[in-house]
Amino acid sequence: MGSWCGPLLAAPFIGSLLGVLVRRLPAERPVAWDRSACEACGHRLAARDLVPIASFLALRGRCRFCAAPIALEHLAIELAAVVVAASAACAAWGSVLWAGCALGWTLLALGWIDWEHFLLPDVLTLPLVVAGLAATWALAPWALADHAIAAALGYAALRLLGLLYRAWRGFQGIGEGDAKLLAAAGAWLGLAALPYVILLGALLGLAAAGVLWLLGREMRRTTPLPFGTALAAATWALWLGAAWQG
Repeated sequence: MGSWCGPLLAAPFIGSLLGVLVRRLPAERPVAWDRSACEACGHRLAARDLVPIASFLALRGRCRFCAAPIALEHLAIELAAVVVAASAACAAWGSVLWAGCALGWTLLALGWIDWEHFLLPDVLTLPLVVAGLAATWALAPWALADHAIAAALGYAALRLLGLLYRAWRGFQGIGEGDAKLLAAAGAWLGLAALPYVILLGALLGLAAAGVLWLLGREMRRTTPLPFGTALAAATWALWLGAAWQG
């Protein structure tokens, strides 16, 4: 078996966990100790109802007990986690592949939560910064100082920009969570990549705004946009590019 098999086999189960995080973290519900239950009838789910992808398909997207529709979001996140692992496997192998999957899966959860709730939980962003520095120390120790500076500079730059924007426009345009996510990008990608993360993130953010406008959402200067989702996508795309180039 190639080194890609492990991440691909683990991906649906990781996706199932990410689905729990995406639905529970914004609601401040327990993650580890609260058993899964049907959101309609409250019936506790058995192990056979929690097999990633397979259970959803076998149950035809409905609760076994009350026949209420199961949120399609669960299946979508599990499939997205597989896509993350597959794309990482195309660009890297071995320990770099596993590190990339950890990055991609965390970015997936952060991007999803920010898209739905305009929130980037510290419980995900801060460990991602530490994990980026730890991965750099393990895989490229000569670059650790560069990545540490990038993390600090990324946070400081976006935090300062957010404060200036608020002083100028009178409302918050860039949250502290965005600054922490950019710090994580710096920890994983290094100093030279930071301008590209910001540029690509801004372009993706504009593209997202355009899509929302085409879908009928009214766009004003005070309309909130999930910049964290764009930053997460930009970080992942640049990591893939760097890994592909070796």
